[in-house]
Amino acid sequence: MKILVIGSGGREHALAKKFMESPQVEKVFVAPGNSGMKKDGIQIVGISELSNDELVEFAQKENIDLSFVGPETALMNGLVDAFEEKNLTIFGPRKKAAELEGSKDFAKSIMKKYGVPTADYATFDSLEPALSHLKQHGVPIVIKADGLAAGKGVTVAFDIASAQAALADIFSESQGKVVIEEFLDGEEFSLFSFVHQGKIYPMPIAQDHKRAFDGDKGPNTGGMGAYSPVPHLPKEVINEALEKVVKPTVAGLINEGNSFTGVLYAGLILTTDGVKTIEFNARFGDPETQVVLPRLKSDLAQAIIDILAGDVPTLEWLETGVTLGVVVASEGYPAQAKTGSILPDIPKELNVYYAGVIENEANQLVSSGGRVYLLSESGKDIESTQKSLYDKLDKLDNQGLFYRHDIGSKAVK
Repeated sequence: MKILVIGSGGREHALAKKFMESPQVEKVFVAPGNSGMKKDGIQIVGISELSNDELVEFAQKENIDLSFVGPETALMNGLVDAFEEKNLTIFGPRKKAAELEGSKDFAKSIMKKYGVPTADYATFDSLEPALSHLKQHGVPIVIKADGLAAGKGVTVAFDIASAQAALADIFSESQGKVVIEEFLDGEEFSLFSFVHQGKIYPMPIAQDHKRAFDGDKGPNTGGMGAYSPVPHLPKEVINEALEKVVKPTVAGLINEGNSFTGVLYAGLILTTDGVKTIEFNARFGDPETQVVLPRLKSDLAQAIIDILAGDVPTLEWLETGVTLGVVVASEGYPAQAKTGSILPDIPKELNVYYAGVIENEANQLVSSGGRVYLLSESGKDIESTQKSLYDKLDKLDNQGLFYRHDIGSKAVK
């Protein structure tokens, strides 16, 4: 079996590595991939994730058996539609279904229509009414750009000036549109599910760390680290999320004539009023993928093939222990990442997923983006795994790079 993974980050590296574990998989291609992936024998293909025609042509030429879409940009560009038109097997939602992530307003309207618990909200397409709403409701408040923002288009404002600045920034774009939400307080977690034709196969939950710095300080990022499972959240909470959030959303999309196939990501928060929905994504999250997929014991490639065929997949997950991952980012991220830093030599026995990296003339990996790589480790509990991972990370020469030192601390009792 030949697999094509679309994308270039740590999420796609994790997907490719997991697919390569399958005895049925002969070769894994990643387009466009990154230079770090080559260390694991992954085939890098120099085609942009947004070049639908070229990707279709490559899949046909190489007789690709299964393609898997990583990033939301490719989904919103209609890549799945393009592949399906040529009868190519691909796992991901069509462009219309991907609107669940592509438009915050669309997602909110689906949640409202089908009774999915979420924060109260209002949508605005011009600045003055949004400022008036802000003045009326005060802070804390959440400001969200309506479209795709790579996980960074959200401002949780605790003062009026920050909220006003976020609104002004969004409406400085010619197509500015904003969703303003009530602030929700509680424990956040991520729930991924494989979905096809109304059937839902949930994965172990994870907890992401969005803020740039220790103690959840600094600006929102695409994610600075994660761990899975989340031991202090009971099974009843996960069941509530499935019953009240995931199931009615999937059923609602079918009712809208917009059936969802792919990975449905529910960003959730446990409040005093129960589980509520922060957002949906139409694909795996990053960095949660890098800590969830290593916990899958069964064959990912076979599971996807079975799901698409309408068969019940074999999905066996580790039932004990924890997997923890820490993102190493370029200094200045997320505002203005400083690139060109030479990466440390990471020992082969450590589990690393590369993202924003390229090779220099000396064949060294250097940083080329905001989030550069993620180091992960699995262990028996959060505390010992956290200590072991940070001991190894702290010994690496991460000059020009930075990382948080408290990933997983919320789960340490």
